Formats: sequence, structure tokens, C-alpha cells
Amino acid sequence: MDPQLRAAFNAEFTPGKYAALVRCVNETEKWPADFRISETPIFLTREFTDEVTRAANEIIALTRTPEFAKHATSSVPKGLAVPNESEHPNFHVVDFAICAEGDRLVPRLIELQAFPSLFGFQLLLLHCVRKAYPVIPRNWTSAFGGIKDEAYLNLLRRTIIADSAPENVILLEIEPERQKTRVDFAATETLLGIRPVCVTKIKRRGRQLFYDRDWREVRIERIYNRVIFDELIHRPDLDLPFRFQDDLDVTWVGHPNWYFRISKHSLPFLKTEHTSPAFLADEFPDHENINNYVLKPLYSFAGHGVDMEPTREKVAALENPNEWILQKKIEYAAFVPTVDGQKSKAEIRMMFVWPEHDRDPTLVNNLVRMSQGKMMGVDFNIDKTWVGASIALHESETELKALKS
Repeated sequence: MDPQLRAAFNAEFTPGKYAALVRCVNETEKWPADFRISETPIFLTREFTDEVTRAANEIIALTRTPEFAKHATSSVPKGLAVPNESEHPNFHVVDFAICAEGDRLVPRLIELQAFPSLFGFQLLLLHCVRKAYPVIPRNWTSAFGGIKDEAYLNLLRRTIIADSAPENVILLEIEPERQKTRVDFAATETLLGIRPVCVTKIKRRGRQLFYDRDWREVRIERIYNRVIFDELIHRPDLDLPFRFQDDLDVTWVGHPNWYFRISKHSLPFLKTEHTSPAFLADEFPDHENINNYVLKPLYSFAGHGVDMEPTREKVAALENPNEWILQKKIEYAAFVPTVDGQKSKAEIRMMFVWPEHDRDPTLVNNLVRMSQGKMMGVDFNIDKTWVGASIALHESETELKALKS
């Protein structure tokens, strides 16, 4: 990490500045952040920034090979496939633990998803971090690819809205006003003009879907999907007017099938210098020490169902072992000096957006999960840790604009 900026930030830090950061995040949009905001960003060196960017790009490249496509054919659970799958995912997020290797820090893959992350919130957070902490130079940014704010928003518009009018595009979720990530939904509405809508509020006529907007019925052409099937399956109380498996006259932005195709199911296939051993539970080798592994359900999220102390007896008792994965435990480095003398650990999520007609995905932002306690190497559980961003020096300065202007 960059020691000079770290020292300067810690010297200038006050509880009042952090309170201003939290107020900015919680009062800018109609919904606040229902998770802990980190007091500080992580300040990355150019060397580490280049390495984590290269690591993420290498992993995404592997998911675009014919060999991976063959591996992913069995990834969608029976009965959950959605028609009209897109040629490629619209979003990639690649999660790395930050670990120590000798005297240097290195990224180690822990998770990946072809599912949208906090793309609206992270721009809001960067705006608020800069406002609260003027000690951070203007040429330090969380956009590792160097993308400017307006270009970032244009990329989101091309991906999510495309040729439709914003009112014909919705952000679909289960009770969005109750989700922990609702601040991101609110920020997305501010930035793009698309409304968060609950799955129970949709109307269906034939193959078309509609929703109520400003006391009138509006047809839905595109769905920015934030619904996770694991949560949907565990909500039998919901009265749904349509099934995801129906052949509907809509375009899925973030097609639901990609949530399964690029996921924990992918980990055994992915082998680079930045990955660790992983096996489907029914393929776990006899010679491996199971005490060195974490048992994870393939299709849950936010760390639900993870077993940190698996045994071969537990694995043998699984009803569907092909829906579980054993991933080697990863030791996180405590490397972020804080004003109270302790050092924090961290994970970094590299966030990519991929419009329908673009040749390649674009790295746009990052998200950080920090803790001074135990880091499990599971999904980003925002209930138990602090959410922030990594900021790195970039050659060209980023001029932030007021989000609501």
C-alpha cells in the first residue's frame, strides 16, 4: 500500500470528518446505506493496482473460452433456466482477498459473479469520500481503468437502458425498500432515472409486463435484474404475477442464467497464479486435508450456509454434493494501519460492465470489504464488515460532478 498517503490520511483523520462522510452517503439519496461505511479507503500502489487488474482480466478471459462454456453447461439448476439468454453477461465482479506473500501483498481469488454489484453506490461513495477528506489528491480515483464519471454513466446507460426510454426500464428486486443494498437502488434511480420495483408489483398481459409509474401503467421493455434466486426460493409467501422461466417479451440486463454460469461453480475450472484450489464436493480428492478447506453452497449468497469446519462425514451426508464446493482457506494480511493502532484486513471486488454490442467488458470501479476480525473468504457479507473502496493514482485527474446536476 502507499505509505505516504496512508500516513497523511491518518494524521488528518477526525471523527467529525467520518461523520460527514456517513451523512453524505445517508442523506444524498432517498434511502440510506444499511451497512457500515469504512472510515477510510485503501490507498494502493501502482504495482498492486496493475497486478489486481491483470488478475481480474485473466480470470474473465478464462470464462470466455470454449472449455469454460463446456464446464458451465451444468451450472444452472434444474427448473431455474430462464429463456432468451444473452450472448455474454452484462456484468462481472471478481473478488480477491488481499494476502501477504513474503514482503509483498498479492490478490487471491475467492469469488466471482456475473451479477451486478453496487455500481450506483460506488460513484456516490467516491463523491462523498472526496468531499469529506480533502487530503486525498484529486488524481487518486477508485476507477482503476481511468474512466471518467460521465463516460462511466454513459456506459451504464448503454448497458442498462440501451435504446429504451428510462421509464420502460426497471430495477427488479424483492421488496427493494427493505434490502441492505437499497442505497444503491436509490443512487441508480438518481443517475439513470430507472425505478426500483418489487417483483410482486409487476402486471402481466400475455408475454408483456407492466408496472405503475406516476399513476399510469407503463410497459417494461428491459429488466435490470437484482433478484437472486436463492432469496426468491426462500420466499414462498410472495405472490408472483409471472415466472422467471416464462418466455416473456423483455430483455434481461444481467440475464439470470449468468448468475449461475459464472459463480462458485466456476472456481474448480479457474487456475491462474492468483487462484487457490477448489473442488466440487463430490469430486474432493482423497489426498487433500479437508481441514484446510471451506465448504460453501454453490447458489447461496452473502455467506449463507458456509461451513468453516467441514469434515468428510459432513460432505458424505450432503443430499446434493454436486451443489457444494470445497475451497482452500485463505489467510488474509492485516495491512491497513488505523488511527487506533490496529491493522485491518480487506477484500477487493473488481467491477466490470459489458454492454450488449461491445467486444469486451470494461473495468469501471471497485468495492472493498474490510475487517479487523476474522475474514472467511466467503461472499461479501455487508452486515458484518465495513464497505469502502480502494483508491489508486491515475495519470489523468478525475473531475467529479455533483450527482444530481
